[in-house]
Amino acid sequence: MSAGFSAELLDNARRLGSATLHEAGGKIGALPSSIKPLNAQWRIAAPAFTVAGPALDNLWLHRAIYAAPKGAVLLHECGAFAEAGYWGGVMANAALARDLAGFISEGGVRDVEELRALGFKVFAANICIRGTGKRADGAGALGGSVRIGDVLVTTGDLVVADADGVVVLPAQNAEKIVAAGMEREAKEKDIVARLKRGERSLDIYGLPENAQ
Repeated sequence: MSAGFSAELLDNARRLGSATLHEAGGKIGALPSSIKPLNAQWRIAAPAFTVAGPALDNLWLHRAIYAAPKGAVLLHECGAFAEAGYWGGVMANAALARDLAGFISEGGVRDVEELRALGFKVFAANICIRGTGKRADGAGALGGSVRIGDVLVTTGDLVVADADGVVVLPAQNAEKIVAAGMEREAKEKDIVARLKRGERSLDIYGLPENAQ
């Protein structure tokens, strides 16, 4: 799955990172800061495949593993109920076999040591041993839109995640935002060079010397 995203665009987005692209996009798309990677070295830039399911239930996640296209990252809404381990080692192995890019949840996960050893990229709001059910009548949905925090995410949007956090870029604006991110990166490199030469950040940014 590329949702029209080239390999070059994904590589650039992954390198630029969530914070730069959040700023470059006009400070939009930041998921709740509680969502963190299990390994700070993990980075994701991939199209979203959304999955919504009930609190304390992960049946829809099992379904999502087989509905999502290769290369997608699963983005999970569960009513922001994080006191459960919706995802663990068995599901990560299944997702690896399907060549998915990662799993991002507003809920909790477990089997942390196994997940880190597998290297399947997992970002979650909590680590929790509390198990979940698999209700056949549980309400849920695949491949549509979900709301994580105050961000509405639609399947196909570009998700960029790293140690700083997770940002979602609308698919139709992703290329423009990544290009703006590259411009921002170049400007910041110039600023760092000026700082190393002895210039002051107050002067570079035109900030007031004293409190008003």
